[in-house]
Amino acid sequence: MSIIGFPLLLIPVAICNIIVFLMPGLAFDAALTRVVLPSGATWTIALGDTLVALGVLLLLPEVMKAARPGAKYLTDHLLSLLVLGGITAEFVMLPQFANATVALLSLLAVVDFLSGIALRSRHKREARAARSAVAKSSAETIEDEPEQPATVAEPAPVVVPATELAPQTVEPASASAASAASIAEAVLLDRPEPVKPSETAKNEEKSPAR
Repeated sequence: MSIIGFPLLLIPVAICNIIVFLMPGLAFDAALTRVVLPSGATWTIALGDTLVALGVLLLLPEVMKAARPGAKYLTDHLLSLLVLGGITAEFVMLPQFANATVALLSLLAVVDFLSGIALRSRHKREARAARSAVAKSSAETIEDEPEQPATVAEPAPVVVPATELAPQTVEPASASAASAASIAEAVLLDRPEPVKPSETAKNEEKSPAR
């Protein structure tokens, strides 16, 4: 078991058990020392007061451990609950523990257990709130970003051969018609005229007989 998970309030509880079971002649109200105050009064420090003061001092680091994020695990709560149940059972069921010192130590154990649960619940709420805040901020960032226009691919330039780009010479329709007419006229002029049959007979009569 690690030091972090060790319940510190177990130390004064263990001292109480040692006094009760191993030192039966020592009472909790026995005076350990006397201190003279500046006012002139004498303060008598008893054994039970010392144990209670030790429990209060050890409660401070116990709460500090529970306040750290992730430092209070389930085993810590279970050990604190065991300490609380043990000291409360001794106070109620054993007459040797029926005194103010054990009662105050039981109260400190209750405070330790409940503070650990309360701080753990608070850590969970803060973690949920932080996650929701991060999710909300990310969603707002996505909404605020301008929409990028879709990039349209430009068509590749069409390469046209030089032969197609060269102008083609087209003869006008009037010139072709004129050339066709001249050819037809030449053909008609070269063709001999037909000879009539009457003229052929006259020519044969005029010619002398051989």
